[in-house]
Amino acid sequence: MPIQPVILAGGTGTRLWPLSRELYPKQLLSLTGEHSLLQTTLIRVSLLPDALPPIIVVGEEHRFLTRSQVEELGLFPEYHLLLEPLGKDTAPAICGAALFAKQYQKNDSELLMLPADHLIARPDDFVATVAVAQEQAALGHLVTFGIVPDHPETGYGYIRRGSNGVVESFVEKPDLATAVKYVKDGNYFWNSGMFTFPMDLLLTELNEFVPDILHCMGIAVERGTTDGVFFRFDPTAMEKCPPKSIDYALMEKTAGAVVVEADFGWNDIGSWRALWDVSEKDDQGNVTSGDVLLEDVENCLIRSEDILVAAIGLRDTLVVETADAVLVAPMDRSQDVKIIVNKLKKLGRTEFHTHTTVYRPWGSYTTLEIHDRFQIKRITVNPGARLSSQMHHHRHEHWVVVNGTAKVTNGDRQILLREDESTYIPLGTTHRLENPGVIPLELIEVQIGSYLGEDDIVRFDDEYGREV
Repeated sequence: MPIQPVILAGGTGTRLWPLSRELYPKQLLSLTGEHSLLQTTLIRVSLLPDALPPIIVVGEEHRFLTRSQVEELGLFPEYHLLLEPLGKDTAPAICGAALFAKQYQKNDSELLMLPADHLIARPDDFVATVAVAQEQAALGHLVTFGIVPDHPETGYGYIRRGSNGVVESFVEKPDLATAVKYVKDGNYFWNSGMFTFPMDLLLTELNEFVPDILHCMGIAVERGTTDGVFFRFDPTAMEKCPPKSIDYALMEKTAGAVVVEADFGWNDIGSWRALWDVSEKDDQGNVTSGDVLLEDVENCLIRSEDILVAAIGLRDTLVVETADAVLVAPMDRSQDVKIIVNKLKKLGRTEFHTHTTVYRPWGSYTTLEIHDRFQIKRITVNPGARLSSQMHHHRHEHWVVVNGTAKVTNGDRQILLREDESTYIPLGTTHRLENPGVIPLELIEVQIGSYLGEDDIVRFDDEYGREV
């Protein structure tokens, strides 16, 4: 029987801040090679011999980046992006994906649920393990993948296996002494968050244990809308859906769960320490990326995104530099990065939410300078792309082309601007920017006004389905 891959790509990965942000989350980052974690997950899925076109569940604001990364691979002529208007944890996401597959794809296949942000070192062993899980699912079981532990780990939850592979219990993250006992026991496995479910059994069990989730997501799918590869869950119905993980909602309650041993070089890259563990190191045990200069440094992770980072005499330390933030911490405190992210949120800082470069369906913009009454941005527009027709209540804009050709609508005028040519957009003027050329358009935008926030945009027409 074919299997339906469902990839859960809605998280933000706060423990990998400042590289991972709400608008550019962990699964979209390239941390261990040329491909992002989402892309490596899709590559693994493409190795499955009987896989149907993948279904990817993603946050609404990540939809264009996700689509771009899927299509960049060129592996799937057909795929589906299910858009969550807001995050409600894994149980609603899985329930919605199952209902979508059943109602829209007329699909009764087994479901393979995979987080988008895990690293698996041995894909062939992954494929073999999926085959074992399919066999168990065909026998009427809800299957969870239990990672064979190779060391006592306090950062993961565990699964206790009973006779015949039945899940005896799920165990919270233990202290070190308890974790040592678990590893010696041989019947405890790390909880990977990967599952194989018979579709009808999954929906029946959800109806028994969390009927409110099944009801809300049923309405969210029934009232959902399709836009090309995108399917949007109805936001009103999903707003009413209780947030629960699939472990808490179902797996800890059902009598039908079994665990399949998974030994394929798994790591959830849940912290900078975890990334250091799986990365190639120099002779002193250091993992470096970008423009980094070291002197007498051992067992450190040092990453530069924009500028030179020089380090002297460090031991067991992580240093991560981005254009607008620098993180420095002992390696053994890497799990505490989320504390900093929570403080940023409480303080109303933007650094937890966006990078200085923000990606849009038409290209990107980078904030170069920002002050009370003016800011300077570098705007890049992809060939053939155009921004929405829009106006602003509180700011004027000056545009200077530095590369390519710009087609500009400025009020009732349409003009072509080439390198070193400029135009001025008065406050309250309807305008639009387009790249009619075959190379990326780059321009410098100077905004001047009493309010410079991105919410001061009134859209009149937008080809990307954003609100007007």
